[in-house]
Amino acid sequence: MKIKRLSILAILLSVSSPYLFAQNLTSHPSNLFAADDAKLISSDFSFTEGCSVDKNGNVFFTDQPNDKIWKYSTDGNLSIFLDKAGRANGTYFDKKGNLITCADEKGQLWSISPSGKVKVIMNDLDGKQFNGPNDIWIHPNGDMYFTDPYYQRDYWTRTSPDLKSDDVYYLAKGSKKPKIAADGLVKPNGIVGTPDGKYLYVSDINAGKTYKYAIEKNGELTGKQLIINKGSDGMTLDEKGNVYLTLGQGVFIYNPAGELIAELKIKDGPSNVCFAGKDRSILFITARKTIYTLPMKVKGVE
Repeated sequence: MKIKRLSILAILLSVSSPYLFAQNLTSHPSNLFAADDAKLISSDFSFTEGCSVDKNGNVFFTDQPNDKIWKYSTDGNLSIFLDKAGRANGTYFDKKGNLITCADEKGQLWSISPSGKVKVIMNDLDGKQFNGPNDIWIHPNGDMYFTDPYYQRDYWTRTSPDLKSDDVYYLAKGSKKPKIAADGLVKPNGIVGTPDGKYLYVSDINAGKTYKYAIEKNGELTGKQLIINKGSDGMTLDEKGNVYLTLGQGVFIYNPAGELIAELKIKDGPSNVCFAGKDRSILFITARKTIYTLPMKVKGVE
C-alpha cells in the first residue's frame, strides 16, 4: 500500500490540494502540529471508521462495508485483525486489552480478545434490537457509554427500528442490562469522556451540537451543557482538554471553553480520529476510503 507524504507548509500555501490542508485559527500551526508533513497512509478501503488505540500505541479501525477490522502498527504496517467483524463501527479498548466494538449488523456490543476471539456482551434491550450502536467510550472504572442512532443499512433485512428514539446508553461494568443515560437527542453519534472519568462529551450530529455532561458516581449523566455548536462523527481529546470533532471535510479542534482554535481540512471527509503511537503524539484520521496520520505537539489521553 502506497504512502504519500504531503508537506504541511505546501498545503498551507495551496488550499487546492486534493488531500488535506491545515489551518490554525488563532496562532501558528506549530502550536499544535509537531512536524511539517502529514501522511496519506492508504486509500484502499471502502469506508473507514471506529479508530482506537491499544496500550502499545497500535491503532485498530474498521472498514464497515467490507466487514473488517484493520490494525495499523506503530512500525507502520497494515494488517487485517478480524474478518467478519459484525459490521463493526465505533470501538474502544478496555483495560484488559479487549477491543469493545459496536457490532452494527445485529445491534450488539462485542468484546474481541487480542487473539481475535469474539464474545457478545450485549444483545438487545428487553428483547428489542438496538438501532445500531455507533460509538462507545469506556469509563476508567469499566462502565460503558454508547450512542445508538438509527441509520438504515443496505445489509440489514429490517427496514424500521424496534426502538422509538435514538439515545445514549449506560452499561455498568459486569451488567448485561443497559439503561438510557441521555435522551431527547436527534441523532447522537460521537462520544468521548475525560480521562478522570468526570465528564462525557456527546455529539448530536443531526442537531449540529455537542454537549458536555457530568458523570455521577452511579453512572448517571447530569448537567447537560451545550459546549460546541457543531455536531461530529468520531471524537477525541488531547492532554490539554481540547476536543477534536470530525464533520464534513474537516477535523475541528476546540479548546475546553468550546472555542474553535484550529481546523484540518480533509477532502476525503473524516469520519473518526484518535491519537496513536507509543507516546500518543500522532493524530490518526479515518476518512472514507483513506487513512491519514499527522504528527502533533500535543498528546492524546485515550
